[in-house]
Amino acid sequence: MLLLGAMAIGFSAMAQEAVEVSDSGVGVAKSIFNPKYNRFKSNKGKFFAHWGYNFSSYAKSDIRFQGPGYDFTLKDVKASDRPTKLGWTYIDPGRITIPQFNLHFGYFIKDNYSISLGWDHMKYVVDMPQTVKFVGHADKMVSEPGVPSGIFGEAKDGDYLALNESDLYFEHTDGYNFAAVGIERYDDIWVSKSRKQSVNSEIGLEGGLLVPRSDVRLFGLGENHYWNIAGYGFAAKAGVQYHFLKWMYLQGSFKTGFTDLNNIKTTGRRGVDKASQTIWFFENYWVLGFRF
Repeated sequence: MLLLGAMAIGFSAMAQEAVEVSDSGVGVAKSIFNPKYNRFKSNKGKFFAHWGYNFSSYAKSDIRFQGPGYDFTLKDVKASDRPTKLGWTYIDPGRITIPQFNLHFGYFIKDNYSISLGWDHMKYVVDMPQTVKFVGHADKMVSEPGVPSGIFGEAKDGDYLALNESDLYFEHTDGYNFAAVGIERYDDIWVSKSRKQSVNSEIGLEGGLLVPRSDVRLFGLGENHYWNIAGYGFAAKAGVQYHFLKWMYLQGSFKTGFTDLNNIKTTGRRGVDKASQTIWFFENYWVLGFRF
């Protein structure tokens, strides 16, 4: 609700007229917070980039598996993220992309509006063991060439299955990648008297593609697949930036989104077996940013 409220406030102010840069001592920034001091320099025409790390959580998801001899859905599957333990991995240039990271580049089209390109590297891991509802059917022998379907071939429509990793291993850990284009609005909350430090809010909307590298084992088959475009997604975000230098800032943000993955690799048999699912995610990320 806080996120939706922030979005409503921000976009209700989108019609406000942009103010040009002024060197006369008159502030240039428009803000719904009306801080005591105002910036003298506009952000328009500047670029920014930020890098940091995230924690994510996921709503329960239905996963549908399809192929020769089977078409079934596992209902309300639970999953978690997999953050890397704090250590040298986070600062080792050769391993810095292993943790759940966020990388964004942007350009200010107005003083308080930007467009951006981003890559959110999240990780999605189906929790095991867990009990789920089986809906659909699976023959005793499935896929091409045929292999035993195991516990799924024994199940009837509506049964509850107690699964472990020998039955299903399913994760997007390299990763659950959201490649998106975004638009953001900023409002100054506080500006120091010297204008060298400030705190501002950011809200935005994003849309893009899901490019996972899925690691799946099903019917005793599977592999860690290569990256593929598996679907699309949309997200809304809200955060706060602290500009402790004119060109550097820290940011903490929350993002929530909906993704539809309709082409997930499973057994590794190209064009034969696949899975699909929709995922609602909630992401908290912290980044170090540069404006230039």
